[in-house]
Amino acid sequence: MTISLGNTVGNSDDVKSLLPLLLERLVRGSDLDESIVLGKLVREGWRSWPTVEQEAISGYLTAVWRSLLTKYPPRIGSFRDAADFLGVIDELAESVAPFLSLWEGTSGPEADRHLADLVVGWVSGSHLPDAVLTWLHCDSTRNRLYGAFELHHDTPWADDFARAYDYLA
Repeated sequence: MTISLGNTVGNSDDVKSLLPLLLERLVRGSDLDESIVLGKLVREGWRSWPTVEQEAISGYLTAVWRSLLTKYPPRIGSFRDAADFLGVIDELAESVAPFLSLWEGTSGPEADRHLADLVVGWVSGSHLPDAVLTWLHCDSTRNRLYGAFELHHDTPWADDFARAYDYLA
């Protein structure tokens, strides 16, 4: 379905009519490719759509992001992890900064484990947007990993926090 979405015949109204179904399927299943579905929004110039439609898409993305950060392991339908989500957002949104700010305001071991995974994935070769790399190298981000290690030092995943902290040194 996502392959044919890229070749949709018609105008943006046709894409808009399919969008609620596609966005729902992105979070309920893993059969769609989020980069193709959300990439179609970029090609259709969604930032020129009526404000209410833009706000609906922005609200959806924010809700998915919050859900992703509060669940571990990191799988919300087609959204596999924070790195994949931020990569798509980098192309779709004007900035990843609001999503990083939400992450900073999200506490709990799940959000911290996502952060450790993001760092380890980056060191292992995952591509991250420049703004995310800048954010990772902030003292506050590194300090968060240290705090997570101190708080969860007796858990099986404590070493992930320590490893990610060291990578950012």
